[in-house]
Amino acid sequence: MATKILTISGSLRAASSNSAVLEAVGLLAPSEIEIVRYAGLGSLPHFNPDLDTDAPPASVIELRQLVGASDGIIFSSPEYAHGIAGSFKNGLDWLVRSLEFPGKPVALINAAPRASHAEAQTREILRTMSARLVDEAMLTLPVQGSGLDAHGIAATKTLAAPLSEMLQRFAAAIEGQAESP
Repeated sequence: MATKILTISGSLRAASSNSAVLEAVGLLAPSEIEIVRYAGLGSLPHFNPDLDTDAPPASVIELRQLVGASDGIIFSSPEYAHGIAGSFKNGLDWLVRSLEFPGKPVALINAAPRASHAEAQTREILRTMSARLVDEAMLTLPVQGSGLDAHGIAATKTLAAPLSEMLQRFAAAIEGQAESP
């Protein structure tokens, strides 16, 4: 049975380095790891507790179902003005009340080494949401500004090797959690 990992980019840009890194993860994944890409962040309504009922909007249901069906999640999101992207935070807000998210193994990929504020904020938010942060699978990768798409990242050994290693560490941590009593 394949380990199912959901990837979520916090960027809405068409040529996003964060999205390209996550697409490269899919290209580099071995057959025993299934990568599912979530691309609906931009279709989520603005978070409103009045809408977060037993029957939330369809786009929220889809996100929560994908989270529930995954064994773990890899996030990659840009930093804007020393903070996390608004669309990314909106997506996380829709997961706060969900039953699918707490305890979910999570890894982060930072595609811009100088962007450390958003990563720290994201870690704090995820801890508050009861995610299981897998520290050995956190990765900072110098992709921003490279102009590389997913295929270019996957073909560049100095980028592909750390991505592949990170993915293997994340899968091992997920599998180790499933095997422990």
